[in-house]
Amino acid sequence: MPLRRALRQSRIMRLLSLFFAAAMRPALPLALLLAVTLIAACGEVEDTRPGQPVKTRQEAFKAIIRSFEPMGVMLRKGDYKADKFLAMTEDLIAQRDGPWSHFGTDTDYPPTKATAEVWRQPEKFTEAKAAFIAATDKLLIAAQTKDRKQLDKPYQAVYDTCQDCHKTFRRR
Repeated sequence: MPLRRALRQSRIMRLLSLFFAAAMRPALPLALLLAVTLIAACGEVEDTRPGQPVKTRQEAFKAIIRSFEPMGVMLRKGDYKADKFLAMTEDLIAQRDGPWSHFGTDTDYPPTKATAEVWRQPEKFTEAKAAFIAATDKLLIAAQTKDRKQLDKPYQAVYDTCQDCHKTFRRR
């Protein structure tokens, strides 16, 4: 008797597990859709202000990065091409003034990644900008020589100005 009861219970358990598995299948796509929707809702805050100054300066910084990062890759991989490096440096120079005018007094709102220190310490922020401009000027002079050996220090100086500015003026 106990064996029959155990067999019946195991059959019942199998039937129940099959039933619940079948019942849950339609809910799985719904649960996945819900999860994707919630994740999408957690995205970046949109800049809805007139002229979108925060978005504009973020895009300007991204343009600077798109010019600057490939230069570092070229230097690190040892795949230096003088003319290409010079062209990227000239593009960096062309992009470098893009973000600064979009740090108005009324632009400290989401989705900004700037800290309030930008507006509390405007002199220090201006000094950081000037250091970046000066470092990019030196990088351009070095790139114009087309001598690979002259590029490491000025490239690193530009990188360091970015990092120094981010320590004080950018949220992580």
